[in-house]
Amino acid sequence: MYPTDLTVAAVVEHDGKYLIVEETAMGQRVFTQPGGHIEAGESPEEAVERETLEESGCTVSCADLVGVYLWIHPQTRQQFLRVIYAARFISCDESLQLDDGILNRYWMTLQELEQRHAALRSPTVLRCVHDYAAGYRQSDALLTGMLPLEQNVHRILASADLV
Repeated sequence: MYPTDLTVAAVVEHDGKYLIVEETAMGQRVFTQPGGHIEAGESPEEAVERETLEESGCTVSCADLVGVYLWIHPQTRQQFLRVIYAARFISCDESLQLDDGILNRYWMTLQELEQRHAALRSPTVLRCVHDYAAGYRQSDALLTGMLPLEQNVHRILASADLV
């Protein structure tokens, strides 16, 4: 069995559209929110802000915790645990080079995301945008006592929504 892959990601809404990156994953072109792994000594919120800048060229400010989601890949059975934050858009620098593997950045409406559901990296992408749009937010206390997150994956799994 694979270890659980813990990542953070941002739901960034601006002018009725959501920030989405196109990347190559397992040989496929897919769409997802900007996000990635937490580096040593970094808080989940700092990781969201850093990863969003690296993958999209956009500066954001981390806001509320939307939720914690668990998705199990149907073929490989790999578990992906995503901690999703709402993030406020500040600016975008079109001249920044994006991370390796990132093909482009887009602003998409919810309808455009739904139309691309087959090309999303996982069902979590759409689920967390729906939850965000519906106003779902989790208390910051959900993760209190679980930092650093990388050392408490088993505890976070217990509070995750299965997608």
